[in-house]
Amino acid sequence: MHCTRFTLAIFPISFLLFGCTSLSVTPVSASDVANLKHICIKNNPLVKVTDFVQVLEHGLSRHGITSEVYQGMVPQHCEYTLSYTALRSWDITPYLSEAELTLQHGSRQIAKANYHLKGKGGLSLTKWNSTKSKIDPVIDQLLAHKS
Repeated sequence: MHCTRFTLAIFPISFLLFGCTSLSVTPVSASDVANLKHICIKNNPLVKVTDFVQVLEHGLSRHGITSEVYQGMVPQHCEYTLSYTALRSWDITPYLSEAELTLQHGSRQIAKANYHLKGKGGLSLTKWNSTKSKIDPVIDQLLAHKS
């Protein structure tokens, strides 16, 4: 009987723990963000999250920042560049489980963000939330000083 109570008490706690996300963000400084009007996004063909770049572009647009995607060498007019990685996991259907964004001004890193779905989401149903619902808060924190 004691084991049953213990199991019943632990299960809800473990359910919550395995469904947590971890965000680690170093935002763009207030001085850097003042000049941030356009970002060139380096295409990463290894990323299989199909709507990831579209979500990035929309998120930047919400902050009044235009963007373009490039491949290969950085175009000369691109003062700010954003590189990214994103991983998907599978549990009946694919879902975003990890992402990393790195923003640079020339060769200097000015911001970085990591999204990590702990335990790949465990039993939490939120692991199947849209890419947008997961990445929008990351972009918002990355550009926290942008008005």
